[in-house]
Amino acid sequence: MSDLFYAIEWYGYVFILGLLISPLLFRFFHNFIDKGYALGKAIALLVVSYLVFLGGILHLVPFTRLSIAVICLVLAGLNYYALRKISPHREFVRQVQESFKCILVEELLFIAGFVFIILSRGYEPSVHGLEKFMDFGFMNSLLRSTYFPPMDMWLSADSTSPLGYPINYYYFGHLTGAVLMRLTATPPAIAYNLILATICGMSVSMVFSITVNFCHYASLFLRKEKTPSFIFLFLIGVLTAYLVNFGGNLHTLYIFTSGYNVDNPVPFWNILSGFHPEKYWYPNATRFIPYTIHEFPSYSYVVADLHGHVFDIPFVLISLALLLSFFLAVFSSPEIRKKRMVKIAKSLPKCMQKIIADPLWPFMLCFGFLAAIHYMTNAFDGPIYLGLILLTIFVFFRFSIRFVTFAVSLFATFILTALPFSLFFKPFVSGIGVNCSPDFLVKLEKLGPFLFEKGNCQLSAPWMLFILWGFFWIMFAILFAILFIESRSKKTNVHNPLDLLAIILYLYGLFLVIVPEFFYIKDIYPLHFRANTMFKLGYQSFIMSGIASGYTLYRLKFFSHRFRRVLQILAITPLFFVSIYPFFAFPNFYPYQKAPFSLDGTKWLSQSLPEDLELITYLNNQVKGQPIVLEAPGDSYTDYERISAYTGLPTIGGWQVHEWLWRGTSSVVGDRLADIATIYESSDFAQTRSLLKKYHVQYVVISALERTKYKNLNESKFIFMGTKIFESSNKIGALYKVEM
Repeated sequence: MSDLFYAIEWYGYVFILGLLISPLLFRFFHNFIDKGYALGKAIALLVVSYLVFLGGILHLVPFTRLSIAVICLVLAGLNYYALRKISPHREFVRQVQESFKCILVEELLFIAGFVFIILSRGYEPSVHGLEKFMDFGFMNSLLRSTYFPPMDMWLSADSTSPLGYPINYYYFGHLTGAVLMRLTATPPAIAYNLILATICGMSVSMVFSITVNFCHYASLFLRKEKTPSFIFLFLIGVLTAYLVNFGGNLHTLYIFTSGYNVDNPVPFWNILSGFHPEKYWYPNATRFIPYTIHEFPSYSYVVADLHGHVFDIPFVLISLALLLSFFLAVFSSPEIRKKRMVKIAKSLPKCMQKIIADPLWPFMLCFGFLAAIHYMTNAFDGPIYLGLILLTIFVFFRFSIRFVTFAVSLFATFILTALPFSLFFKPFVSGIGVNCSPDFLVKLEKLGPFLFEKGNCQLSAPWMLFILWGFFWIMFAILFAILFIESRSKKTNVHNPLDLLAIILYLYGLFLVIVPEFFYIKDIYPLHFRANTMFKLGYQSFIMSGIASGYTLYRLKFFSHRFRRVLQILAITPLFFVSIYPFFAFPNFYPYQKAPFSLDGTKWLSQSLPEDLELITYLNNQVKGQPIVLEAPGDSYTDYERISAYTGLPTIGGWQVHEWLWRGTSSVVGDRLADIATIYESSDFAQTRSLLKKYHVQYVVISALERTKYKNLNESKFIFMGTKIFESSNKIGALYKVEM
């Protein structure tokens, strides 16, 4: 019951956050039938978090609950002013009344997504496994930070950097999670699961909003005499929200096969053998092409790693909603907005007046800001959405002065917004690899940013690409068929500009899927050299193409031609296979009704490492700031570094492969491993004390994992070097405070 209370309280805070920004939101998205209500929670969280981040980076505003509350109050004040001056109270109330039906549905959809994840995570809430230690460690480090950048919990200070090493990763999404943790005062181990539920809830309602507005305005362009019924818009919106957030790919065809070896996928038609759901393993849909990753939101919700690509889902949907609003602004009368912009422009130099007076110019500032947010949240997404916006404005304006000014303002806003983050972030990309480089290029090895590496040649089988992306390609083909037939029909001569938006989303999504067949972003992984490239690009392709597919289903509904039935059958069959994915994935991961309900992410610790849970609780309650705590290091994806991950306290060296990726060399942790072993095992007091001083260690953990890893553990010496300040109830875990 206490966990459910936390969930209800959390929802209340998120709901109020969304309301804070409503007046300005309603004004900016006045052309949406819901006035952009579904975007409010994500936009408010983004704005508050960015202001917290900016204040922290500049060392002007400490990261405290009071600071967040003040920022929220200032935001509320600005929106109240906007309500008074820009959108009078009566006008605001009228807008709410007009949109109330849609707003109510969107709030219910948010609650549905929020509750679904809570109910699922309630049966396996553990912050344990895969890369949860990393994500949780980032957020706990942020919670211990007064100012930014936050400290890397897996690389402590040393003689080279006596103040410590900042996190060299895109952590803005984790900051938004930490902001909610601090604002709501929810225990982090519970808040971790509530953050995932919030992301899902926001994403479900936001996809619904985008789809409903997409289809609503398409209807106005196509059939000006009337709009579609709200019931139909509701059904299309819900279906699209389901597809984007919970749908899978055509890999579920393998439920009708005898199964295959994970490392050796075979065409499904070669092993058809009837209905065998028990042989279907849901992760294979994201690791189908050898040595690659091709994840999608549904799988992310199942495994519950709070990585940057998950945090960025709502922010990506803001960009796509803004792109839709941009289309509507281009193809509708902008006279009212233009008058306001002209008034603003008059106070500027004449050379700038024409540019600033352009009613579309504010969109570029918003797109640039959002691209920076994407970059700071999940680095690949920044360039991806800069590319999408550039493509869109090029389609409209070609190589014109307007295109140039829009592009310059887009990039300038992106650079300025991301600058506070970029000053402390060193990208760990070493170049752009060319897949299957010919021999004459391999001899060159490198040309500018392009790398030609011998032996790096992986090409995806076309049938495998179809399994992963075939549903979207079929939907694109259906839309193309509709447009082609309508263009040939004498009865249809109405131009629908929103068809162009759907085509752009499909084509850009296809481009993102094709890129890894030719290029890859160089990182540290030898066999999986294009895995991250395919993963990050494919993830965004899935979201874009999913929304475009919902629009295609809408267009198919109102397509009146004798081929309509054929196209409907062509759509329904693959739609069935992508829709059933969550019915295999979630029950496989979550033991519904087989475990007591809890949202506490420390649940696994209480069962597997109870002494460590006691140590973590003590450190979180008694130790302030970020002093260095020493624990045994281990390989990535193991249970080592559980203390630093759960407390945010830096340790000498953490997951080595992760630090290798972030810092560009394996030695960054590798060179410290021998020193750590010496501290734990050496009988030389002077040597031990010297190493403790070198790494600024104040606390030493000795528990089950340390006793297992270091067979010659010399615990007695720490009594002479400091004080045993804590011992677990089972006598296995101990914490020593050392004096240097």
